[in-house]
Amino acid sequence: MSKRALLEVIALDAEDAIAAQAGGADRLELVTDMAADGLTPSLETFAEIRSSVGIALRVMLRLADGFAAGDVSELVRRARELRDAGAEEFVLGFLDESGGADVAAVEAVVGALDGCRWTFHRAVDRAADRDALRKQLADLPGLDTYLTAGAAGGVDEGLPTLLAEAARSGEPGYEPRILVGGGLRLDHVPGLRAAGVDAFHIGGAARPHGWDAPVSAEAVSAWRRALDA
Repeated sequence: MSKRALLEVIALDAEDAIAAQAGGADRLELVTDMAADGLTPSLETFAEIRSSVGIALRVMLRLADGFAAGDVSELVRRARELRDAGAEEFVLGFLDESGGADVAAVEAVVGALDGCRWTFHRAVDRAADRDALRKQLADLPGLDTYLTAGAAGGVDEGLPTLLAEAARSGEPGYEPRILVGGGLRLDHVPGLRAAGVDAFHIGGAARPHGWDAPVSAEAVSAWRRALDA
């Protein structure tokens, strides 16, 4: 357990980003519109956040609520714009109507990323078959992380799945890091750390006053201390 665990915090703007970095976040997930569970931020917001902090940023590529890709050509355009603006890491994930990975859409967007690293987000928690989805995506360049709660309902429900998947680390389809997020609480951390999970993602937990208030550096720092304990 000597390896420092990664703490990723959702940031909507530069104020969030600065507070998250001050609290000890290692990386930010940049989104807009949490009412729709997080969509692609504007180029201006990306640039403002990039100039405000020194930590890694993963930028969401998602145009509408839900897990369908929607307008793939627009996703590709936004991805290229963000790449041109200096974005180096991304977050995406699309399902088809049968609950499998929308491989064509994912491949099209990943093709615009030039080998950048990316996270497949919680769409995995809505997949008809998680194992099949991982194997469908196993050979895509840059995929290094799955953001998952283990179940659509959150970590409480998904804990057995997270522990089982952590135990398969390194198997085909299970090489990407597990980044746990979605209803994650501090009391979940010791059991997940003991199982080898070393990456944690918080959104609401970094905002004790709700999504209308900014990230709290103190709240982030409480998570940093728990992960380092």
